[in-house]
Amino acid sequence: MKTRKLGRHGPAVSAIGLGCLSFGGIFGPTTEADSLRTLDAAWDHGVTFLDTANIYGKGVSETVIGTWLATRPNRPHLAPKASFTDDPNRRIDNRPEHLRAELEGSLKRLGTDHVTLFYAHRHDPLIPVEDLAGTMQRLQEEGKILGYGLSEIAPSTLERAHAVHPVMAVQNEYSLWTRQPELGLIQRCADLGVAFVPFSPLARGVFGTPMADPANFAAGEFRTRIPRFHPENWPHNQIKLQAFHRFAASRGFTPASLALAWLMDRGAHIIPIPGTRSADHLKTWINAPGIDLNDDDRAEIDRLLPVGWAWGDRYDDTQAGMSERYS
Repeated sequence: MKTRKLGRHGPAVSAIGLGCLSFGGIFGPTTEADSLRTLDAAWDHGVTFLDTANIYGKGVSETVIGTWLATRPNRPHLAPKASFTDDPNRRIDNRPEHLRAELEGSLKRLGTDHVTLFYAHRHDPLIPVEDLAGTMQRLQEEGKILGYGLSEIAPSTLERAHAVHPVMAVQNEYSLWTRQPELGLIQRCADLGVAFVPFSPLARGVFGTPMADPANFAAGEFRTRIPRFHPENWPHNQIKLQAFHRFAASRGFTPASLALAWLMDRGAHIIPIPGTRSADHLKTWINAPGIDLNDDDRAEIDRLLPVGWAWGDRYDDTQAGMSERYS
């Protein structure tokens, strides 16, 4: 597995990490045994960077990782997140006491006294990001975190936080069907020496094999709320995606591995975190860091999936209201 730097002054981690959201059951039922097998497979293939959060299964994801760490000698770089709350009047909380308490809970579930990277899962509009950066600086000085990150933010928020205390990583949604970070955020990360960590790099499963199909989504499943999967949009998106799947096959790649290779080709500071709860699914994209795209590949991908090709928004209005928009 190739490695990339987690920010200018951070450690080297695997060129792709593992997103552990699905361990909490958001995309369907799973078991601890399945999750442990997936973690074993990821480690055996050289993945050293694990992304999780306190809300993933209400602590289930972190607890599974903690169980895995307690029974194995492996020591990956851990990156939990916190900020969401159950309070309908304040869904995002960046106050120092909240972040500190949530971090302590994550450390306990993970079975460790520190983590490499701790993200504010969203920016709380009631807390100046300069204050948030100060909170993270204190946690770093106490040795509980090696560095901090921000998620779903605008370039201006990154600049403001970084001016107070250097940001290690920014995590926003980015894939061949979500391109907003190209409007300044990826570039500012590169300028400032900040790692850019795309979440949902396989676009909620549409670059998987088989392709995600909204007809098979369980009632109430997270993706049923995403407009791109709705009946008025999905048939148009499906046609484009099928063409990309065919192109990947013609090149001898899985669609997932080609989609990840495209992301990594966008910049040396980009570290995608595809997620899965299946060791078998992991095998379909784990070789992506070894794929080198040529100019013909780039041109054909641009032709098949040009900027703005996707029909529908990536979030519904409620979901979008918790992410910063800058275009």
